[in-house]
Amino acid sequence: MNSILLVQNLVKKYGNLTAVNDISFNILEGEIFSLLGPNGAGKTTTISVLSTLYAPTAGDALIDGHSVTREPYKVRSLIGVVPQELALYDDLTARENLVFWGQMYGLSGKALATRVDEVLQQIGLADRAGNRIKTYSGGMKRRVNIGVGLLHKPRLLFMDEPTVGIDPQSRRAILDSVKELNRQGMTVLYTTHYMEEAQELSDRVGIIDHGRLIALGTQAELTRQVGETDTLVLHNDEFQDSEALAARLRTIPTVQQVIVTDHTVSIITAEAEEIIAPVISVANEMNFKIHSVEIQEPNLEAVFLHLTGRALRD
Repeated sequence: MNSILLVQNLVKKYGNLTAVNDISFNILEGEIFSLLGPNGAGKTTTISVLSTLYAPTAGDALIDGHSVTREPYKVRSLIGVVPQELALYDDLTARENLVFWGQMYGLSGKALATRVDEVLQQIGLADRAGNRIKTYSGGMKRRVNIGVGLLHKPRLLFMDEPTVGIDPQSRRAILDSVKELNRQGMTVLYTTHYMEEAQELSDRVGIIDHGRLIALGTQAELTRQVGETDTLVLHNDEFQDSEALAARLRTIPTVQQVIVTDHTVSIITAEAEEIIAPVISVANEMNFKIHSVEIQEPNLEAVFLHLTGRALRD
């Protein structure tokens, strides 16, 4: 399978801040590739450089063989972009918004009208096409935002955190839409800080943190990096001495690592069920209140925790 996107040692700096730090990866035609990382990891900056909004400080990327630095106009004809921020006009209807953006892509006449109808069907809003955007729910607006990126039939679709700030039902509809677009042949670069989304959607995942790509592969390849371990997660109030508890827990022989965040204490161990009793016993001795206990088998969140020593959504 051919690579439609090849990223080569990409760097983007803003003064002394390095937002994207020498990352390289490829995307195969027909796959969903997710960039998974916390807020501020460099995901949006990467999308902005790849979509030619920003010039890279160093490195390059090729989309279907065309350089984002040397051939930006050609690149723009090959990509669709669904930004994190809505790019819609509230006082226009969904159809009027799509017509406007279609004209920006150079479409006109019957071809534009036909394509708008096709996209409205794709995003499931044909029956609401005449309603003003300001009457739409957040999830419906997100779907129109996706429609804008599809108008010119791009080869590669960039989707930057498309489910942020919407209700679970709308989120479900968008994830199903992404999978359906992929079934129809669309290649997708999807950014998210939700481990569940990356696990559900992705053929391959790149884990990014502080501008660096720290791991890349299929989910099976990534989870093998944490070995045969479980993670026992204690959910607690942030106003407790979690570090003191962690110090005590590290003395339990089968505990491999203990990681503290604001609301959790995560214990990496070979067999989580075997240490629940001693962990609870230590917490009770210290009057440490635990709201709930969760056992996580190896997953992408565990990989991030293992590689960085902190939670994905700190």
